[in-house]
Amino acid sequence: MRKLLLVFSVGLFFAACSPNNVKENKALGKYFDSAGVKGTFALFDNGAGDFTIYNLNRYKDSAYSPASTFKVVHSLIALETGVVSDEKMAIQLDSAVTMENAFKNSIVPYYQEVARRIGKDTMQLWLDSLQYGNHTIGKSIDSFWLNNTIKLTPDEQLGIMKRLFFNQLPFQKRTHEIVKRMMLRESNANYQLSYKTGLTYKENGDLLGWVVGWIEENKHPYFFVLNVEGPSNIPMEETRISLLKKILSNQGFFEGKR
Repeated sequence: MRKLLLVFSVGLFFAACSPNNVKENKALGKYFDSAGVKGTFALFDNGAGDFTIYNLNRYKDSAYSPASTFKVVHSLIALETGVVSDEKMAIQLDSAVTMENAFKNSIVPYYQEVARRIGKDTMQLWLDSLQYGNHTIGKSIDSFWLNNTIKLTPDEQLGIMKRLFFNQLPFQKRTHEIVKRMMLRESNANYQLSYKTGLTYKENGDLLGWVVGWIEENKHPYFFVLNVEGPSNIPMEETRISLLKKILSNQGFFEGKR
């Protein structure tokens, strides 16, 4: 494993921006209301340096379990340490599962085994060096990202996405590129949409959902984070993607005109 010599914070992304570049869009609340959830959404226009945010306080001040969005950093660490050779490397579960498949389909047992192979000390070293959220593993190396032990803010999530896209995290370029390939979910003449989802339960029993990533139009990246929560009977898997696409469409995406 490469030695980590510098502390590299992935957070405080919003804090580095001018308030003049932040637009609070309360009108986006109608999409959350119609879905029966509460939450926050942020979009960062990298070219203009502008933020569009719904529910600013939740975006910058509240921390949550990353759930399966942790697979982004988890994959970076696994690749960088050599625990996983590339996205095609399989681990035998009930059947052979590759990292690419486990990433896109959120197959938890694959990443639990990867976490055990990385080991607590090495994992902690990377989380400390990244200053990833509260960088707390607790007692369980194979579940800390699911059980509300480690937490981070939506702002920190957005910072990770931007730095991943531009190969600015403390990993080799090859490591960045493999994870970015796994994140690409839709690609056509108008746009390329890359994201990772997450789903878990909060301490109060509510469902917590994430979608983090970016959308590119005309070779221009826009970074986003969607954080939602609602009652346990909500079909959160479908709700979060539907909500994301409605908001992005409202912001003028998917037609190749941005």
